Order: sequence, then C-alpha cells, then structure tokens
Amino acid sequence: MHISVAPTRATGRPFQQPWRALTFGLSAALLVGALAAPGAAAADAPAAAKPAVCDPYKTYACLDQYLGDGFWERFINYYDLEWGQPGPPTDPKAPEARRPDWPPAAQNTPPMPFTEWPYGGTTPLGVTRPNSVDSPLMAALGNTGVGKWMADNNFQLYGWVDVGANISSSEVPHGGNAPAAYDYNPNTVQLDQIVFYLDRFPDTVQKDHIDWGMRLSAIYGENYRYTTAYGVSSGQLLNQNNVNGYDFPMIYGELFIPQVMEGLMIRAGRYISLPDIEAQLAPNNYMYTHSMTYTYDNYTNTGVQTTLALNKNWMLQFGISDGTEAGIRHLHATVPNPYPNVPGTGPGQIGYNPIYPGATFRVDPGAMATYTACVRWNSNDGRDDINACANDFNRGTYGYNNIQWLGFTAYHSFNEHWHLSFEAYHSFQRNVPNALNTDVQTVYAHGGAPFSPAFIPYNAPNLAICANAAVVTCQADAYATTAYLNYSPNPMDNFSFRPELFWDPEGQRTGTATHYGNLAFGWQHWYSPQIEVRPEIAYYHSFGVAAFNGNANAGIAPNHNSEVVLSGDIIWHY
Repeated sequence: MHISVAPTRATGRPFQQPWRALTFGLSAALLVGALAAPGAAAADAPAAAKPAVCDPYKTYACLDQYLGDGFWERFINYYDLEWGQPGPPTDPKAPEARRPDWPPAAQNTPPMPFTEWPYGGTTPLGVTRPNSVDSPLMAALGNTGVGKWMADNNFQLYGWVDVGANISSSEVPHGGNAPAAYDYNPNTVQLDQIVFYLDRFPDTVQKDHIDWGMRLSAIYGENYRYTTAYGVSSGQLLNQNNVNGYDFPMIYGELFIPQVMEGLMIRAGRYISLPDIEAQLAPNNYMYTHSMTYTYDNYTNTGVQTTLALNKNWMLQFGISDGTEAGIRHLHATVPNPYPNVPGTGPGQIGYNPIYPGATFRVDPGAMATYTACVRWNSNDGRDDINACANDFNRGTYGYNNIQWLGFTAYHSFNEHWHLSFEAYHSFQRNVPNALNTDVQTVYAHGGAPFSPAFIPYNAPNLAICANAAVVTCQADAYATTAYLNYSPNPMDNFSFRPELFWDPEGQRTGTATHYGNLAFGWQHWYSPQIEVRPEIAYYHSFGVAAFNGNANAGIAPNHNSEVVLSGDIIWHY
C-alpha cells in the first residue's frame, strides 16, 4: 500500500526521454488485459499524452487537468507525474490518515515495503483509510462511470507485474538453486508475479461506525509455487510441476468494530499467515529473494482471524483455520489405501504398513482445526515493535505443511536512515515417516501413504531423516533466525543486509539434514512510487552435507555445499 508523503520537487513533462516512452509503451502492452474493464474504457480511444499545464504537487486541484480526459492519456500521464517523486501529490482536503494519538508511522514507502511494522492477519488498525492505494489504473478510471462508482463505494482495482532474473553458481535446471527459493531455477529470466487486487479497505481511523472490507486477489507466475494450498488448484504444482501457475492467496472479508476497546477486526476467508517480516507478494519485501526462514514456514490459512487493539500500544490476535496450506475440502476427505497393512506381517515383510495401516487414509492428515494466538506491542514513538506468536498449533500430525510455529519478530528504528528487522522461530511436525527406514520406503513405493508418488508425483512434502533408521517415524524440527539491517540514504533508495542461520536437523523442510548459513546484500531503488528495481547478491552454505545443485523431482542429488546467486527484479505497479 502506498501512502502519500510530502513532495520533494516538481514533476517534469511527459516523454522528455525516448526510453521513457518505450518503457511506458511496454508497460501498457503488459497490462492491457487487466485494464480493459468492460464499460470503463470503451469510450476512451488511446490518446497521445499532452503537455502538462500545471503541477499537481504544488496545486492539487489541477490534478485532473494535468492527467487529461482519455483513459490511456490519464494512465500514461500519471506515471509521468510521479516520476522521480517519493509519493503521490497530497490532497490537502484528505482526512487524517491515522488517529492523532496513535504511534507515528514506522517507515515510508518508498523506499521501504511498508509504513507500519508488519503484523499480518488484518488491515492495519487505526491507520487505514478507504481508497488509500496510489494506483495509476484508478487514476486512469477516475473520470469514467465505473471509476466514479468504485471511488464512491471505496473499491480499488490495482496490482503489479514483477519480472526477475538470476545468475547462479548452480546449474541443474528446475531446482538447482533450491533450497534457496523464489528463484529456484538457476541462470534464467522468469515471470515472478502478475498480481491483481480488488480491495475495499474498512476505515479503521474513525471510531463512530462499523465498517467492512474485502480483498480478492489473483497471482500468476513462478511464485505460485510458494502460495499453493493443497486442494486449491494444486494440481499445477503437485501433478504437472508447471513452472508458472495461478493461485488466489487472499480471498477474504473483514468487519471492523471500533466500539470494542480501540477496535476489533474480524477477517474470514483465505489470508496470509502471521506474523513474518516477509510476504509472498513482491512489493511487501525488502529484497527480491526471500530468506530460508520465510521460505520454510507457514504461508496461508483459511479460516477466521481476529485482531483486537487493547490500546494504542497493545494488540491481541486469535484465529482458527483448517491448517497451513490446507484446503477446506480436505478436512475430512479420505481415499482408499492401495497398500493397507496385511494382518500377520511384520517388519521387513511385503504387506507391512506400520504408518498408514487402514483400508483408507486421510487425503491430508494435517488438515484439522488449527489455532493462532499472537500479541503485539508497539512503542509510543513507533520506533520499536515486538510480535510474539503461536502461529498455527494443533496436534502437529505430519501433513502437507502442518508445521507448528512458535516465534517472534522484532523491529527497531535507530534513526531516519537506519532500522533493523529480526525474526526467530522453532517449527515442528510430529510422526513424520522416516526416509531411512526400509519399511517406510516399501510403503511409499507401493503408494501406501497420502504423499507417496502415487498421489503427489511432484513437490511432495519431504520425509524426515531420523537419527535412527530403525524408527518408523520421528518428530521433525526446524530452527531459524534472520535479520534485515537497512540503510536508507534518501526517499528513493534502501540497502539491505540479510544474515541468516537455518537448522534443519531432520531435513524435512529442505530435503537435506544439515545446518545452513546465508548472507545476502540488496539494493532497492525506486524510480517512482510505481516502479522499483531490486538487484542483490546472496551466498548460501550448508555445513558438512551438500545441499545445492540438485533436483529432487528428477532424482538428481545435490552436489554443492555452497552457492552464489546474483539476482534482481523490476516491479511495475498499475
């Protein structure tokens, strides 16, 4: 979400440089499908941009005059208006964007990916106004019937295109960079995300009436691999192993009740798990790639999440869902077991199934009633923030991604240029089948387990590499910590340093039982609030065991202990 900040200089004129005309044309070509809203632009023939006759950063009232009349004219001129600016022009008549007694905004965007320290599971309380996203598409629609109706009813349609590339010391196709993620395919250019949002933000600044909100989202690209929930269009990943695919990571409604203490938000639907520093959606991250800490924890939930502001400093969050990356239809779904236990058989004998002995088994044994409980504290000056969370806890039964997550995030702003974000957690699953046990191997070879190749031929959950080959199952743990040290010299640039330690003693998260150490350095540069580039370099190392340059789906074992990846992306908002 882009929040208005004070302008630093006046804008220029459209297309002063040929490359800008070219990039605007390429953007329009990429986004034409999203922008052709029935009835909205039909009456607007493409028109050439006209010279600006005013500066909306100095005189906001002339914004419409600057943008022009036609859809494409307004769309292009809005990009040009914001070029080189750290935010949109500020409407002097706009209501206050946050409660006056609330802690001040933590950061500005640009150059940061957020204005409030992230806590997730809710539209931020006390600091959200409707129609607060800075969107070229909504500006282009502003003088159409559809656009006026959307504005009057507080709906916004917007999104972005994210394209990335990497050069890696690994070389095995379709997996060589893993367990590094979001650029798992080495030495390639990829479409990371095309994202569409339809939002209605509840007004959480006011305290006199109940308000509601909603979000419909759609994503297409390589990154669908990291949002997929089992049973929700998951065949693209688990049955076909498509490089690109689609998903709907957020589909929810919200009800804001300001009369309960300092505000109660109730969210129902599918939403992003709490409370990470990072998120799947590209603009919500400091850097192009993600830490392993984020890659191997909870991603999405489907259920009900509540957030209660006790006062301006403290918030409590409680939720119930169907599990992590679990489809509602899998809560009680079963399938016939192709390899049930044969009575009288024992260890080492054909027909012996000690892990799933029945005639049927659950499609996803980890899909079950799951709970979330978190507490957030934010300092009076907004410079410090801590979130402690039990994010997804239940019986812990091995499932598609039924990890139990106990951890916290913490933030500290040293001054206007430097701040630190930190995260640590312990996650685990119980009763994970042992990859070293010969009976487990036989069961999987005969399809006698929910995640055997007979049911999930690609990208199935990993087994555990238990300490003792004789045990059939064991608990699989993971311990992780990462931090982002950020330096922002000006409103358009930020530099991030990301150190990380990740322990995967049973190998269930990454496929290799080892410890990892990672270092990454990235630069985020904004040409405007709508266009951002993020080059970076990252070094990954696994201690004692090779973990890189493999492909589990192709049966290629890793053969590198270290990996260096130079990568980057461009995010183009609309």
